[in-house]
Order: sequence, then structure tokens, then C-alpha cells
Amino acid sequence: MLVTGLPRSGTSWVGRMLTASRRLVYVNEPLNPQRPPGRSPGVLDASVTHRFQYICADNEAQWLAAFSRTVALRYNWAAEIRRNHGPGDLARMAKYGTAFTAGRLLGRRALLDDPFAVLSAGWFAERLGCRVIVLVRDPVSFVASWRRLGWAVDMRELLDQPLLVRDHPCVEELRSLAGSRDPIAGTALLWKTARRITDTIAGRTPGVRVARYEDLCAAPLDGFRDLYDWCGLPWTDRAARRIAAACTSSRPPARSPFTWTGLSRTAFRPMDSRQALTSASLPHEDAIRVRALTAYPVTFG
Repeated sequence: MLVTGLPRSGTSWVGRMLTASRRLVYVNEPLNPQRPPGRSPGVLDASVTHRFQYICADNEAQWLAAFSRTVALRYNWAAEIRRNHGPGDLARMAKYGTAFTAGRLLGRRALLDDPFAVLSAGWFAERLGCRVIVLVRDPVSFVASWRRLGWAVDMRELLDQPLLVRDHPCVEELRSLAGSRDPIAGTALLWKTARRITDTIAGRTPGVRVARYEDLCAAPLDGFRDLYDWCGLPWTDRAARRIAAACTSSRPPARSPFTWTGLSRTAFRPMDSRQALTSASLPHEDAIRVRALTAYPVTFG
């Protein structure tokens, strides 16, 4: 299974809620080019060259072999030791190596939580047989979240991938923003481009489903029960209790949007999911601009 969507679209939250089924092994961002969590050959023995790596039939040789091992929960101990051998690396290796082995023996499936796989969602469904959930967040909230974190996108991460530009010509529309110092326009058009690509993928690829972050926040138990059914996961009383507890937390919001869970740094934390609907906003003028920049006749599958 793969849960993807642009960063800050709720992938960590959805991934953690699906693991409440106790039928999945959580794998955090194997395509992230930063270490940690990425650049872990024990998890994925392949060289990631772009933040939003595009994988298709024409460049799949190394990816198919590497991800086949990952989804089969076969940890590459030797490759990991050769590259990463600091104290933290060894602890992370023990965590993932143990989880992979135990999961394989117990007949569990790998759950990849990876926003950097969003442009390759179709390949994961077609070539690896993954059930793929693509999370989409309201563009104003998405841009506001990136702005609050001071994030910006380098359009060359997409433009420097010829196969991506060939298969999805809409990427060329980003060229005018290469090197731009307008973060709102850049983030908004990244949202629009990714949305157009995932619309195309979902429309032609069985096994890819687009889900709205806001719909899950508004009615988490109904939404996750539907996703469990679509993914072939058992909806148990235990899973329902864990999801309810994680989505109705009365804890005050933390200053940092990220949290550490064991050895993993993710954006998931217990929350009142309904309050998350209003947690990020932009000034009125900026919000209007984002709506105009992202205008696109989309439908959600």
C-alpha cells in the first residue's frame, strides 16, 4: 500500500490511522532524499535524485527491484550497514529490520507513507500492485501550511526530469517560475500541477484513489471505515477506538508541526481533526490569489 500526496496533505496522519488495523508495517518516506528518513538502503536500495522522483516503465529497472524488496518486507541489512553506521543509524536499522522481519513472518503488508511518491502513484499501482491513496488538501490551507514553515519548491526538481515532462506536459507551465522568489505562486502552482497529474493517473489507473483531507477531518470514523474497506483491512472495535482517540484529542496544539514517534519524525500527532480544518489560513488577498492560481475543474474519486 502507498499513502501519498504533496507534503502537508495529511499522509502521516492517514498512514498512522491505517496501521491501527495491525495488518500493516509502517514505512516512512523511502523516497525522501534527506537522511533521515530517506537514504536508507536497508529500506530502499536505490539512489533518489529528485524530491519528487518520477518513476515509469522507461526508468524502472533499479526501482522495480528495490521496491519489490521493500513491499515484500525484505530488509537489506548489508547495504544499510555499508552506508549508515552511526549510533542513531544502528538504532533505526534495528527498528526497521525487526519490523520488516516480524511483519513478513506475520503475513502483514508494507504501508509506504511517502509524499515524494505522489507523481509516481500510477507506477506503484500498476507495477507493484499497491493500493494507492492520494491525499489532496484544500489549496489555501496547503499554501498557508507551507508558508508557515517557510517552505518553497524548486521547480527544477520537476523540470529536470525529462520523462515526467514528456508524460505530463503540464509540468512545462512551471518553467516561468524557475528561480522565482514568489513562494505563494510557486506553492500554488505546485498544488495545481500535482492535482492535474494525479487526476490523470486516478482516471486511468485502477487501484488509485483520491481522498480529500478535509472530508476525513470532518468525519474521521466514517472516512477511515470507508478507506479500510477499500484497502481490504478489517474494521475492528480496536481500530475504531484508536482512530477515535487520535482524532478527538483535546491536547492544545503544539508549536512544532512535527513530532518524534520512536525514531521517526513525522507530522502526525493526536488532534481534534475538526479543528484542523481551520488551523491554517492566509490573509484574504493571498487566499483569493491562491484560488485564482489553482482554479482547475477537478473531481474527486
